[in-house]
Amino acid sequence: MWILHFLPDALILWTCNIVLLAGILLTVTAFFIQRIPVINQYRLPAQVLGIALLVLGVYWRGGYAIEQEWRERVAAVEARVAAAEAASREENTKIVTKVVTKTQIIRTRGETITKYIDREIVRYDEKFAPGGQCEIPREFIKAINDAAEAPK
Repeated sequence: MWILHFLPDALILWTCNIVLLAGILLTVTAFFIQRIPVINQYRLPAQVLGIALLVLGVYWRGGYAIEQEWRERVAAVEARVAAAEAASREENTKIVTKVVTKTQIIRTRGETITKYIDREIVRYDEKFAPGGQCEIPREFIKAINDAAEAPK
């Protein structure tokens, strides 16, 4: 019933009801009233037309009812999607805040470690003059290990 998407709901409902009522009236009239000479003469075509209109009206009403049910389901799913999008936006904000905070912590730790290493390098550069033996101090190893650890 793809055509139901293009027609207004009121038009569909009125058309279904009119066809259904016409089918009921024509079928009842053709089957049960034989005294009217005009209908008695065209009794068989009236019965066929009445049944056809009745079947068509029932089919259209069923299609319209299914269409309305699907529209309600779509509306419910759209509402859930909107709620999920709102929750997603909130979670994204929290995640961005955490990432910015962690990045700031990493930068701060990196700057602190860089300052420490620069300060220690000057001290050891003066200690080991050219021609002397250069040994990696324990402070450097500890600073590098501290830099590699996850922020607390």
